[in-house]
Amino acid sequence: MLAMTVSETPGRLEQVERDIPSPGAQEVLIRVRACGVCRTDLHVVDRELPGVRPGLVPGHEIVGTIERMGADVSGLSVGERVGVPWLGETCGSCPYCRMGAENLCDAPEFTGYTRNGGYAEYTLADSRYCFPLPDSYGDAEAAPLLCAGLIGYRSLRMAGDGNTLGIYGFGAAAHIVAQIATFEGRRIFAFTRPGDTAAQEFARRMGATWAGGSDEAPPAPLDAAIIFAAAGELVPAALGAVRKGGTVVCGGIHMSDIPAFPYRLLWGERCVRSVANLTRQDGVDFLALAPKVPVRTEVTEFPLVRANEALSALREGTLSGAAVLIP
Repeated sequence: MLAMTVSETPGRLEQVERDIPSPGAQEVLIRVRACGVCRTDLHVVDRELPGVRPGLVPGHEIVGTIERMGADVSGLSVGERVGVPWLGETCGSCPYCRMGAENLCDAPEFTGYTRNGGYAEYTLADSRYCFPLPDSYGDAEAAPLLCAGLIGYRSLRMAGDGNTLGIYGFGAAAHIVAQIATFEGRRIFAFTRPGDTAAQEFARRMGATWAGGSDEAPPAPLDAAIIFAAAGELVPAALGAVRKGGTVVCGGIHMSDIPAFPYRLLWGERCVRSVANLTRQDGVDFLALAPKVPVRTEVTEFPLVRANEALSALREGTLSGAAVLIP
C-alpha cells in the first residue's frame, strides 16, 4: 500500500510503499476512502508535539470501509463504512476512565500520533473506537466531522449556553461549530487574522453575525469565546472580549505560550479552560446531531500523494473549510 509518513525532516512527509497490515483481535483493517487534514497533523509533522517518530502515518479524520476484522470484534461487519477519530484507544482502568472521562485517560493512544493513521490506502483501528457514519454525507464531506466537528462540538458544550459566542480562528472546526451554534439560536462573532477578508466573508457565509480581525473589539460583549487558532496571545484578547462570568475555551491540542496579562482581564469570575480530546459519547451525540442541523462541510480535495501541499495550504491559511486527502 501507499502511505505518506513523517520524514526525518520536520515539516515534510515522505511517500513510501508498505505491506498492508493485519488486524489484531480487537482491530479492523480499513480501506481508507478519505482522510481529513487537521491542524493537529501540522503539529505532528512539524514535531511540535513530543514523541513523534519518523515513519509515523499521520491522519485522524478517517472515513473508510472495513476489509477485515480481528477475531474478537463485535458489532461491526465487513464492508461497513466507519469513521476513525483522534482518540484511538484508552486503558479503561485508570481513575479517569472509571469516572467516565476517557478523554483524560492516563494511557491513551491517538490515531495518527501514537498509532498510525489515515494518510495511507489502508489503516488499522481499534474496533471499539470506530463510529458508524450518517448516510447523508459523502466520504470527503464526512471526514472533517471526525475531529474538526467532534472537538468543535465538545468546545461548544464547554463554552456553556450563552447567546453571544466569539470564535477565534475560522477554519475547519469553526465552520462546523458556527452552523451548530446558529442552529441553536446563538449569535456568532468571528475573529480572523487581521486583514483576512476572505476568511471573514467565509465566516459570514457560515452564519456569523459579525466578522473582523483578532485585533478588533466585537460589537457586543461575548458570553463565551472559543479559540481554535494555536496562538497564545489570543487568550488575553478573548478574556478582554468576554463579559463578567464568561468562559474562554482553548480548543486545540497545542498552543504557543500565553503571554502575561493583567489580572483585571480574568477578574469578574471569568474562566479559561482547555478541551482535551473527546469521548466516544461525544461522537455518538455529535454524529446524531449533525444531519439534523444539517451541518455542511466545505472541503478541498487533494490526492493522497499531494499531502504536503494540503499541509502547506493549511499552514499558510489559504483554505476555506477543510482539506481532505483522497487515496
